[in-house]
Amino acid sequence: MTEEKQEPEKGCVETAGAEEESPARAEEESPPRAEEESPARAEEETPLREEKRENGEGMCDLEEPPGSGDAEPEFVHPEGGWGWLVMLAAMWCNGSVFGIQNAFGILFLSLLREFGSENDEDLRFRTAWVGSLSMGMIFFCSPIVSVFTDILGCRITAVGGAAVGFIGLFASSFVTSLGPLYFTYGVVFACGCSFAYQPSLVILGHYFKKRLGLVNGIVTAGSSIFTIMLPFALSRLLEQAGLHYTMRVLSVLMFILMLAGLTYRPLLPAKPRPSHPGSRCPPFRQVFNLNIWRSLGYRIWAFGIPAALYGYFVPYVHLMKHVEERFGQDANKEVLLMCIGVTSGVGRLIFGRVADYVEGVNKVYLQVSSFLVIGLMSMMIPLCNIFGGLIAVCLLMGLFDGCFICIMAPIAFELVGSDNVSQAIGFLLGLMSVPMTVGPPIAGFLRDRLNNYDVAFYLAGIPPLLGGAVLCLIPWVERRRHQKEQEVNMKMLDQKNNQAVC
Repeated sequence: MTEEKQEPEKGCVETAGAEEESPARAEEESPPRAEEESPARAEEETPLREEKRENGEGMCDLEEPPGSGDAEPEFVHPEGGWGWLVMLAAMWCNGSVFGIQNAFGILFLSLLREFGSENDEDLRFRTAWVGSLSMGMIFFCSPIVSVFTDILGCRITAVGGAAVGFIGLFASSFVTSLGPLYFTYGVVFACGCSFAYQPSLVILGHYFKKRLGLVNGIVTAGSSIFTIMLPFALSRLLEQAGLHYTMRVLSVLMFILMLAGLTYRPLLPAKPRPSHPGSRCPPFRQVFNLNIWRSLGYRIWAFGIPAALYGYFVPYVHLMKHVEERFGQDANKEVLLMCIGVTSGVGRLIFGRVADYVEGVNKVYLQVSSFLVIGLMSMMIPLCNIFGGLIAVCLLMGLFDGCFICIMAPIAFELVGSDNVSQAIGFLLGLMSVPMTVGPPIAGFLRDRLNNYDVAFYLAGIPPLLGGAVLCLIPWVERRRHQKEQEVNMKMLDQKNNQAVC
């Protein structure tokens, strides 16, 4: 550094010169500047300093931290443009992935006829594992998917996942027994769906902020649209073409999903990656983001939601068989899945928009209300002795199912921020895998032993009630955290004011 730069200048220029010098040099020169000012002058400028701090302005003769002048401008979300195409692609992703999963009840009946006999006491238990394992693996892989999304980006992760899902579903069409189907459909297809699904949630935060709740509602409504159409299409295909050709037709949806993933063009600035000489591996903190677990509100959310989901997937797997046993094989059972799909789509649009107007983590109360209704409706299924009552139950269940799903991403953004949302959603979905997997097989086991589904549906309604009660703690915890942060900030501000006066 030249001698000219070492000599301090006066006024605002002195601050700029301090930024170019080392922090140690700046600290050494700070006391002399403070001593040069007379007490009278300090008393005259103190009110001015405080007024400018309240207005977010800085005094030119006060020191700034090194490098503060090089801060990047805050990212502005486009709130549209190319984002609308990304939204449609993410909508197709939600539809093709969860539309197939939600329509497994139709495939379940075909699998029972194709690979089993009524003399098999554990037939429903073993067959339910196919769909249950598939749904569980989608969520189980999510923590790994979040790491890949952070490292490789949304586009590569989504396209690669859709390709794996296509291979798994297409291979399932050649399987002739339940054993291999556990692997091709329950593992390979589901893992591909997981890698394709999670980036569709993360990429929306690159394009939308103010409209994020509404856009999430539209995107998650994709699964509702597919849930409405697929049961009727699958029933027709299964009757005319059989199980194997039906799965080949479904694999076309995954091929289109590969093309949809190409639209996931990232916008948010990439996170700085600390370099380690001689190592090509990313740092541990980037692979496993432990910052999200420092939030008590997130920890409650990440364990409360899985606790509520032990009975969530049971109606999607066993409701069709329950209707056949209660109302006969000629009952129009596909209408029930259509009712769930229609009102789920409506719920996602309505509650997605409502979430935009609910302040902060109070969005959690929307999920609490959804779990309360879902739990009560699950218990109501065995009490419906007329088909019309069952339709009413499915309409309400679908409406609040849409509420629960569409506000997951907005709540994650509120609890951990946009920088950590990918792994926050990933870990949550991973924890959801256990209850989503074990619920339907347990219900099938109870049916095989008790010869009806009544107890299974009663028990399926209890976990949502308990989990919803746990989630009520989150807003209270977050309010206390914000109060402590404000107290700390006020103390730091007072200390800076005192230092400036001195």
